[in-house]
Amino acid sequence: MDMEGLKCYKDPMLMSFDELLKLGKDFDAKNPSLYEQRLSQVKADDLAVFIYTSGTTGPPKGAMLTHQNLLFMSEALLSAVPILDADETLSFLPLCHVFEQLFTVMINIRHSTVVNFIENTDTIMDNMKEVSPTLVYGVPRIWEKYASGIMIRMADATWFKRQVFKACMGIGMKRAGLKLNGKPIPPILKIAYGTAYLVIFRKLKERLGFDRVKLAISGAAPISPDVLKFFHAIGLPMIEGYGQTEGTGVTTCTRKENIRIGKVGPPLPGVEVKIAPDGEILVKGSNVFKGYFKNPEATAVTLKEGWLYSGDVGELDEHGSLKITDRKKDLIITAGGKNIAPQNIENQLKFSPYINDAVVIGDRRKYLIALIAIDEENVIKYAQDNKIQFSTYSSLTQDPMIKQLIQKEVDRVNKTLAQVEQVKKFTIIPKKLYEEDGEVTPTMKVKRKFINETFKDIIEKMYWSGAE
Repeated sequence: MDMEGLKCYKDPMLMSFDELLKLGKDFDAKNPSLYEQRLSQVKADDLAVFIYTSGTTGPPKGAMLTHQNLLFMSEALLSAVPILDADETLSFLPLCHVFEQLFTVMINIRHSTVVNFIENTDTIMDNMKEVSPTLVYGVPRIWEKYASGIMIRMADATWFKRQVFKACMGIGMKRAGLKLNGKPIPPILKIAYGTAYLVIFRKLKERLGFDRVKLAISGAAPISPDVLKFFHAIGLPMIEGYGQTEGTGVTTCTRKENIRIGKVGPPLPGVEVKIAPDGEILVKGSNVFKGYFKNPEATAVTLKEGWLYSGDVGELDEHGSLKITDRKKDLIITAGGKNIAPQNIENQLKFSPYINDAVVIGDRRKYLIALIAIDEENVIKYAQDNKIQFSTYSSLTQDPMIKQLIQKEVDRVNKTLAQVEQVKKFTIIPKKLYEEDGEVTPTMKVKRKFINETFKDIIEKMYWSGAE
C-alpha cells in the first residue's frame, strides 16, 4: 500500500495496491455485468464463512455460517446494542473468533461503524485511552484484568486517596447491587453516588479510555457477578451476551435498562430458546448455523429437527430471561451425588486480583480441589512489596508466602459457598497457561480436559493426601 522505498523493487510475488486496483478496473471494463451477475447468484443459504470453534470440549470444528446468518445477526443485535454509524470500537480479540467478527465485520459493514485496530496485545490499555471508543466489548478475562489493575493501583495510593476511593466504591457497589437486582435506588443514595461519580469515577473512566463509552459488552464466557457489579459501580454500563459460534455469536443478551445479576437476558428477536428435559439449552432461529464442515456425525449430534443443542445447561425465568448453569460436560457430580457447577466457583476465584485462572475439580470425588494460575503482574508486585525473593515464575508459585496469599483468596470465596461447594485444597500451577501449548483458547478460556490431563499427577497428589 505504501510504495516508498519499493519503487525500484521488482518481484513477481509483489504488486502495489494501485496495480491491484488497476487490474480490477481493467477486468470490470472487459466484463461490465459480471459483478451484478455474481451478486444475483448468491442465495441466503449459501456458505459465507467458516469459523472454527475454540476447542474447549474437543478438537476444533469448522462451523459453516451462511449469508443469512450474518445478515440476521447484524440486525438482530440492534435490539440490545444501539449502534450508530458514528460509533467507534477497538478491535483486539482474534479475528478468527465469532465475537470479534460480530463487531469488526458483520456490524461494521452493515452499519458503517469505525473500527480501530490495536498495535499489539501489549498495548490494549494504551490504545483504549488513545481511541476512547463509544462501544467496548471483551471477554471476561479482559474485564477482570481491568478491575484487578484498578484495585492494585489504588492499594499504592496515599492513605487519603485510598479512603476516598474506598468510600466511593462502597456507595457505587451499593447502588449497583440494588440496580442489578431490580430494586429502587433511594434518593439519598442517588445524591451520594452523583458526588462519588464527580469526585472519583468520572476521572477514573477518562484514565481508562472509557469516558465516551455508552455501552460495554462482555461475552464468550460467563462473567463474575462481582466484576459486573464493579463496572456498574464506577459508572460503566455493562451488559452480558450469551451465544456460541454455531449460533452466529449471540443467542440472548441483557438489555441496558433491565440487567439482572446471574441472568444473560432474553433471546434476540427471531430467536427461540427452550430447555430440554435434562436442562440443556436448545436454540432455533436464523442465527443457527448450517453444520460442521465435513463432519456429518458432529452435525447430527448438534442439529436435531432445526434445534441447535448448545451443550450448555440453564433455565428460563418467568420473564423469559436465561440463566446459564454451566457447560453440560463440565458439571461435577461428587461422590456423594451432589451436582455442582464449577463455573460459578471459578468466576468468584478469578475476581481476586492475584488469580488469573482457576479450574475446579471434583467429579466422582469426595470433595472439590482447584488448580490455580496466578496473575503474574499483580503477584510479582506483591512479592516485591513484601520482599519475597524468587528467581523464576515457577519459584514464585512455590513460595510459602504466595501460597498463603492465595489461601486467603480461596478462604474468602469459600465463605460465600455451601459446604459441599467449598474448595478444600488447591495447587498453584507452576507455569503460565499459553494458547500455543493448547491450554487456553484464543479468547483465554481454559481447556478443562487438556488441563486435567496435563496436571493429572498434581491433581492425584492432592487427593492422595486426604481431605484437610
